Order: sequence, then structure tokens, then C-alpha cells
Amino acid sequence: MASKARAKADTVGEVTVKAPATAQQGKTRERILGVSLTMFNAQGEPNVTTNHIADELEISPGNLYYHFRNKDDIVEHLFARFEDRMDSALVLPEGRLPNLDDIWFQMHSVFECIWDYRFIYRDLVDLLSRNRKLKMHFSRILKRAHESIVGVCKGLVEAGVMDASGQEIEALGQNISITTTFWLNFQQIKPAIGVKQDADLGRGAYLVMMLLSPYLRAAEREYLNKLALKYIG
Repeated sequence: MASKARAKADTVGEVTVKAPATAQQGKTRERILGVSLTMFNAQGEPNVTTNHIADELEISPGNLYYHFRNKDDIVEHLFARFEDRMDSALVLPEGRLPNLDDIWFQMHSVFECIWDYRFIYRDLVDLLSRNRKLKMHFSRILKRAHESIVGVCKGLVEAGVMDASGQEIEALGQNISITTTFWLNFQQIKPAIGVKQDADLGRGAYLVMMLLSPYLRAAEREYLNKLALKYIG
């Protein structure tokens, strides 16, 4: 009886010990993702290895591989978070027609997301050529973004704020997608790109809005210019 009681106590003890271990594993996993994102953004994903990440975290490579199979596994987890956030940024208003404030907020949210996961965009072609899964998911993001832009523009036309044909809206959607996708690549050729500048993010959103401007009524175009001054001065 004493033996069984002791065995039961040992089992309970093991469960008690494992609980905080699991919590610690979760913290380590989050630390790996957080440090990886910082290093990928700062140095470029191709220039960072799992050994570099482990050294930065002061853990063994074996500990890192306990949580992630390889660097591609880390990249895919970060990409999944990026995709979720981009999905949230592209949500259209429900129960009413969109307005210019909705579009401006959406564009700013998109550019903030792009900046926070900028390693994806700065090495986009190389990254997608190496990972078919990410290529499929990024294609989905582009499709979703295009549908969102087209939906907003059609809503503005319905509200009488914008005057554009279906063909013009489709072309506008493509031009906006191109601008947002390659904005950071354009920024890379400018000085001090390694330092975040809110004005740069605001200007990216502003340039997208300027693509809409020729199709807006005079009053809305004037309002758009006033709105832009809040972000780019």
C-alpha cells in the first residue's frame, strides 16, 4: 500500500513538474520567433542562420531544433502570423458603404504590417522561389488584397464619391497591389532605409491614395489632400 501511495505521489509530482516545463517551452518558442523576426528584418533572411539565432538567444542549436525543424519552419510560422494580420487589415466595413477614411486607415494598416514583416518583401522573389507553400499563400494574399481594393472602389462609386468604370477599377486595383508590394524595394535605394520613418510609411499610403485621386469628386479630392497632411506634412 505504501509502495502504491508513493508511486501515485511520484506520478502527481511528475505532472506538477511538467506543467511549468510546458509553459517554459512556449516562452522559448515565442522568443525564437521574436528574435528571428528581428534578425531577419535587420539583416535579411538569407543572411541569418539557425546558429546565428541560437547564439543571439544564448541557447544551443539542439534546443532551437527541438522547437523548429529548420529555418524554413521558422519562416513559415512567421509568415502565418503575417498572413493573419494582413487578413485583418484587408477587412471591409460591414453594414455601410466605405469612405475615404476607411481606405486611408486600411492602407496605413497594410503598410504597418509590411514594415513589421519587411524581410518578406525585401527578399520576396528569392523567398517565394525557394518555398512553394509560401508562394501559394502570398498569391492568396495578393488575390485577397485585389478583391478588397476593387470592393472598396465599387463601394465609393455606389456612394457617389468616385467615378470610375469597372475596367478602370480593375486596373486601379492592380496598380495599387504593385505599389504596396514593391514599395519597400523602392525604399531600399534611398539613404537610411534601415531606420523606420513614420513619414515613409505614411507616404506609401499617400501615394496609393493618389492613385485614387483622379477618380474622386472635387470635394473628396480636397478632403484627401487635407487628410494626407496629417501623415506626410
